[in-house]
Amino acid sequence: MLSLVQDHNPLNHTEVLLQDESRVKWIQSRSSNSSNGLKASAAASLPAKSDITAGDYVVTIGLGTPKKDLTLIFDTGSYLTWTQCEPPRVGSCYTQSEPIFNPSQSSSYANISCASTSCSQLGVSGCSGSTCLYSITYGDQSFSRGFFATEKLTITPTEVIDNFKFGCGENNQGLFGRAAGLIGLSDNSISFVEQTAAKYGKYFSYCLPSSTSYTGHLTFGKDGGAPSSVSFTPLSKVREDSEFYGISIVGISVDGNPLSIPSTVFSSGGAIIDSGTTITRLPPTAYSALRTAFRKAMANYTSAPAFSPFDTCYDFSKESTVVVPSITFSFAGGVDADLDPSGIFTALRPRKFA
Repeated sequence: MLSLVQDHNPLNHTEVLLQDESRVKWIQSRSSNSSNGLKASAAASLPAKSDITAGDYVVTIGLGTPKKDLTLIFDTGSYLTWTQCEPPRVGSCYTQSEPIFNPSQSSSYANISCASTSCSQLGVSGCSGSTCLYSITYGDQSFSRGFFATEKLTITPTEVIDNFKFGCGENNQGLFGRAAGLIGLSDNSISFVEQTAAKYGKYFSYCLPSSTSYTGHLTFGKDGGAPSSVSFTPLSKVREDSEFYGISIVGISVDGNPLSIPSTVFSSGGAIIDSGTTITRLPPTAYSALRTAFRKAMANYTSAPAFSPFDTCYDFSKESTVVVPSITFSFAGGVDADLDPSGIFTALRPRKFA
């Protein structure tokens, strides 16, 4: 059953959805163009919160000596970890919650040389004298540019990474909310996951909070294993040379009835898992079947005009309760996931849902 209580702190839907659409196109372009058997020897867990200003998920880490706490977006769909730095000599910074990191006040900060292998691994980089520069632009045209450097990274009081490679951003603009930057978790040689592989074995997991009232977690390492109630589906590679993680969808059901979707629709590498994208996207054939079945199940409710990118919207202003048809995603390995009503509908305006 769908709750008709309106969120008192709604996101700017238009801004978030435009950002979402651009990010999906960026991921699609990167995935079309472009475990090592390590043993985890440690584990570290960070509280994860939802950033209402940007629709992202954030954790707080420490950077530098002495340590400065910074709130960063964690992103499974990008590889570079960066934070804003001062003074911004080559551009400007957006407004963030904490004081901006000043590398001149840290005894463990060091720029990376242009001649180093690390600099060449960036893919898009440049030089300022002998110092390596980085530049990263995301699908919504948000960007960060600055110096590629190493620093002491404090995950927890007992888990510290020396000489961690990151971007010290001096020109940063875009939809990052009030976070100080970003943690890149994709499968890439300079991502956080790869840089900490010797310590955590390239294992990480997360539980995303459903609202700002709850706290989830981002955990590195095996952390003693999962409870027996947890089900597993294998990860897949979208492409052999892709940095993105995928999972294999094998079917979708509405109210317990499997949709008639050709098996070939989901056989091209799996669905990309991206913590920075809000709306799930399906291949047109699969979405068309889901939409038809869902609209049929919702035939007794009043429809409302489409609100891009949503084409199935309803006016519940005359309803006291709404019974939402169940939607189940089936994944490889015999795993079924039932969507919560809050993951099926989003509130656009009071009593208007899509």
